[in-house]
Amino acid sequence: MKLSIIIVNYNVKYFLEQCLISTQKACKGISSEIFVVDNNSVDGSVKMVKDKFKDIKVIANTDNKGFSKANNQAIKVSKGEYILLLNPDTIVEDNTFNKVVSFMDEHPDGGGLGVKMIDGNGKFLPESKRGFPSPIASFYKMSGLSSLFPKSKIFSKYHLGYLDKDKTYEVDVLAGAFMLLRKSVLDKVGLLDESFFMYGEDIDLSYRIVKAGYKNYYYPEARIIHYKGESTKKSSVNYVVIFYKAMVIFAKKHLSKKNAKLFSFLINIAIYFRAFLAIFTRYFKKGFKLFLDIALLYIGIYFIKVYWEKSVIFPGGGQYPDIFIYLVVPLYILIWLVSVFLSGGYDRPLKPFKIFTGISVGTIIILVAYALLPESYRFSRAIILLGALWGLISMLATRSILQIFFGKNNKTNSKRFLIIGKEEEVKRVSDLLNKTILKPDFIGFISTANNNLKTSNFIGNLNQIKDIIAIYKISDVVFCSKDISHQEIIDKMSELHNSQVNYKIAPEDSLSIIGSKSINTSEDLYIININSINKTNNKRSKRFLDIITSLILFLIFPVSIWFVKNPGGYFKNIFLVLSGKRSWVGYLTKNIEIDKLPEIKNGILNPVDVFKNNTINTESIEKLNLFYARDYKVINDINIIFKSFRFIGR
Repeated sequence: MKLSIIIVNYNVKYFLEQCLISTQKACKGISSEIFVVDNNSVDGSVKMVKDKFKDIKVIANTDNKGFSKANNQAIKVSKGEYILLLNPDTIVEDNTFNKVVSFMDEHPDGGGLGVKMIDGNGKFLPESKRGFPSPIASFYKMSGLSSLFPKSKIFSKYHLGYLDKDKTYEVDVLAGAFMLLRKSVLDKVGLLDESFFMYGEDIDLSYRIVKAGYKNYYYPEARIIHYKGESTKKSSVNYVVIFYKAMVIFAKKHLSKKNAKLFSFLINIAIYFRAFLAIFTRYFKKGFKLFLDIALLYIGIYFIKVYWEKSVIFPGGGQYPDIFIYLVVPLYILIWLVSVFLSGGYDRPLKPFKIFTGISVGTIIILVAYALLPESYRFSRAIILLGALWGLISMLATRSILQIFFGKNNKTNSKRFLIIGKEEEVKRVSDLLNKTILKPDFIGFISTANNNLKTSNFIGNLNQIKDIIAIYKISDVVFCSKDISHQEIIDKMSELHNSQVNYKIAPEDSLSIIGSKSINTSEDLYIININSINKTNNKRSKRFLDIITSLILFLIFPVSIWFVKNPGGYFKNIFLVLSGKRSWVGYLTKNIEIDKLPEIKNGILNPVDVFKNNTINTESIEKLNLFYARDYKVINDINIIFKSFRFIGR
């Protein structure tokens, strides 16, 4: 057997499906076998592979064994002359395997091979070719010097930026996303080091291959799409710690004692610095508008208070008590901001009416509370009204300014699609898009044929795509992989990567459309299910209801506990919901297929509980789950809680 392909999967079912479709196409004409090693996914990955890809060998682990150990499981039973370690978030060209195997056959000195990788927007990924992470190369990378001088032979040693990305070179390190290895070399140098749980194992193996006298090649004649989001991953503290800890393991294993200490010292500094930076960046991005609103509201109300007390209330001298500015005003601000948040005023895209609604509701609450207070605590209705007006003006003004200076052209506001393929498939994909929550503003069809079109369903062909994108203001291009080869897809993505559009691929006979530069960008995964329950405002409202319900149940427990079937679980469930581990209402999951439904927290109660005789058949339960997700409203949860109250201790 010539080639054994090993794909380690963990909870990326839809990317895996697309990867396997492209992999099977690329295997034509080659004696090959494909392994999927699943690290205990919970998203239905194993079932999908067994149902749709009968010839693929599945190793289903009952725990997450990590990348190295999972790959080694398959390598040990593989039969190929070459072993390919392939990430599930990749797509290969139809002739990729023929090209790389032929190259390795012609270069017997090659121990391993990597290819040219592009992201889901058609941009070259620099980690396609890398040098060894020596202390100095790592310092240049961590300090940012490599980014400042990406073509320098001195500063860009980590990603070898001075080498032409379109030419073949000997390199130090192969990327684990696509790592072609000669089996006879693995027999000599050993398998992946299992002390690397994730990250670093590709560097370690590449080093051992070179140390044994073989060469690692960067081969750009073969290309793959790799849905890898560097910026997304690096904002994760977990990623920072795991990646740099892996570098420490590498240093202790392969560098001299002196260099290893220096490397470990630099790495540990980098861990704390990058972790701090990641945490700060994440919370700064999330909380910037909130902190800005708090500051502007407080400053504005302070000056309103000063003007009002000097010009209206105390013109002859005097002022409001300190409690007003230090306690009462912060309470006003808290009520306004909570109301704006619950009204959707912090959602994207910005809708001024939601801010207006939030400020209005908050003002009413404040005025009602004001009317109930003793006379001595009623400071000024005018300041409340002027403060509300200032809050509305300042929030709308800051959003507008931020959008003008820092905002990007938000394509989520206007989704305009081009679908490329033959008539039958483009219509199928168009139906998929229309069944999601996207509500596309425009869907145009592009023919894969370059001749004159004989049907009005198409607005052009592949040769005209650049002009069509500009004229029709397209935001997303969808390729039908049934009708256009992955090589042509990658060609077009590379050609048009400066067009500021998103690229998606619709696999044949699939209910998913996948794309973006990152597997972490969930909004670019379109699934046929209408997941109303996962809309931002519904998720927020559901969580708010969970908290309020838990607090009410806690307060009324002396009475309510007598009506519950299992009093022992009453308080346990309250704390599980308050901690965010459970929700009061979710799907009925027992012996039911839910992997195609939007992901939500497991519920204490479910839609079936409202039926007194809940011996309902499986098909009806699946429909109830679907309707619950598709037509979600907070009132539905409230009804289920009231009608199923006796089960809340479950």
